[in-house]
Amino acid sequence: MKILLTTLHAKFVHASLALPCLAAYCEQHAGILPVIREFTINEQHHRVLQAIVTEEADVVAFSCYIWNVTATMRLAAELKQVRPQTFIVLGGPEVSYTTCYLLHDNPAIDCIVCGEGETTFAELAGLLHKYDGEVPPKPLLAELSGITCRIGDEIISAPSRRLLVDLDAIPSPFTAGLVDLAKPLIYYESSRGCPFSCAFCISSLEQGVRSFSMTRIESDLLFLMEQKVGTVKLVDRTFNYDAARADAIWGYILRQNTDANFHFEIAADLLTDANIELLRRAPAGQFQFEIGVQSTLNETLDQVGRRSNLERLFRNVARLRAETGVIIHLDLVAGLPGEDLDGFEGSLQKLLDAGPHHIQVELLKVLKGAPMRQIATEQCYAFSATPPYSILRTPWLTYEEIGRIDTISRLLDLYYNSAQFTTTLRVIAAAMPLAQFFTAFAAAWEIYPELNHLRPETVAERLRAFCCTQFKGKYPEIYDALRFDLCAAEYPPASLTGFFAEGPNQNRKERITEFSRRLAIPAGSRIRIFSTSFLHNYATEPWGTEPATLTFVYVSAPQQGLTVSIFTEL
Repeated sequence: MKILLTTLHAKFVHASLALPCLAAYCEQHAGILPVIREFTINEQHHRVLQAIVTEEADVVAFSCYIWNVTATMRLAAELKQVRPQTFIVLGGPEVSYTTCYLLHDNPAIDCIVCGEGETTFAELAGLLHKYDGEVPPKPLLAELSGITCRIGDEIISAPSRRLLVDLDAIPSPFTAGLVDLAKPLIYYESSRGCPFSCAFCISSLEQGVRSFSMTRIESDLLFLMEQKVGTVKLVDRTFNYDAARADAIWGYILRQNTDANFHFEIAADLLTDANIELLRRAPAGQFQFEIGVQSTLNETLDQVGRRSNLERLFRNVARLRAETGVIIHLDLVAGLPGEDLDGFEGSLQKLLDAGPHHIQVELLKVLKGAPMRQIATEQCYAFSATPPYSILRTPWLTYEEIGRIDTISRLLDLYYNSAQFTTTLRVIAAAMPLAQFFTAFAAAWEIYPELNHLRPETVAERLRAFCCTQFKGKYPEIYDALRFDLCAAEYPPASLTGFFAEGPNQNRKERITEFSRRLAIPAGSRIRIFSTSFLHNYATEPWGTEPATLTFVYVSAPQQGLTVSIFTEL
């Protein structure tokens, strides 16, 4: 009997963790090693279906999430038409909470594995193997905890399964060679569960946190580092729920002197002085922290069961920025109870004041199984009935205001998170609060039909045009700073003639030779030089008060990308 585990990722860079864990556990405890095939939602549907059919598997199990469940249901339905004898199984967070309805509405589905899947799926695989892929007798299925299954015209739902106590019982999928380590982003979990009970998150349904042993964690991390993995993203819901444990893992990574980068989701208010002292040793950029602020209104956080000491959170973020090289991501969830547009703008301003490297704004998603569904019903939310279940209207936000926040989120990506307009935003911030600026900019942006796939000069020109009307006396300085940001990002293309009266200059052979010596530029590099004048010397800190002519040297070295060096002309 052949079992195929498959899923549709949101992006090619993602490598599955759930499927290799299922396969490793299934092999050890049921003596069956499933085949793993991974695809993305961006691939052509008929090509994915063709690849699955070609496997000729007796059992096909799909891992389902909000980003892929619609496409997965279509694949399952058409797979059943092509191969009606195939036993089709679904699992994952998107199908674990309305199982009977899903089976009723989707006759191609034979079985759903609910919740944590390793033990349940291994037992199901063993049972299917015993009956050579045919539907086992009803009494046997009814005794298999953690599934909802179709037997003829009847749907049976077995009791839920208790969670694994010993996570080390799951063999390492990494050392077993089941994870595609060629992907640029590798997921890893050192624990399951969360100490918090936030209503908008399905992790709130599980009480407490379970951890793999330190021996197992160190073994897995060492293996990944020895394999020269580029980025490891830990999917622990709150990695630093135990400060001493976090220190032990961070310290272990630092002792390996690795070039790998690590991404952690943490609660900043749980950081201790000892944590920050240790993090000072981390090379700049090696650790990335994603910190969920969600809202800065305490009454809003209280309504969704989010326990957070905001004062301590922002104090620790300030320390991380000042004392360490950790890259900081701060997150907001827009649409939580009690937060209107002004409240959201206030929350955003506090994040901007903290100066993180990246700010992410997500519209609230009313997930299946999450307590937020009940809250949303009681408080008369309107939200999409289909994935990803985004809010459409709340008692505090109109549909139009939600659209405005969505535009703000995208503008943050273009102008803040890109780090290409840092100087410009700094000048703007001296004229008005940045959250207010982004709200006004979003309103002006709505006259444009698109936000994606914009040319760099279009992004710059729209910012210039808005600032020209929004800021009267301050505009010349903003425009000047924008010109500096454009030069600091890349060699000014010909399409930016509106920003630079000068054409390419100072590009004489002797100047290239001079900077080649000063910068020790590798052989085979491409060198370009551009000089222009500014109101201030933005390349110094603090900025100079006198006008300055700056020379930008752009070096494109083989396999190293572009580097920009800035020199002040005397």
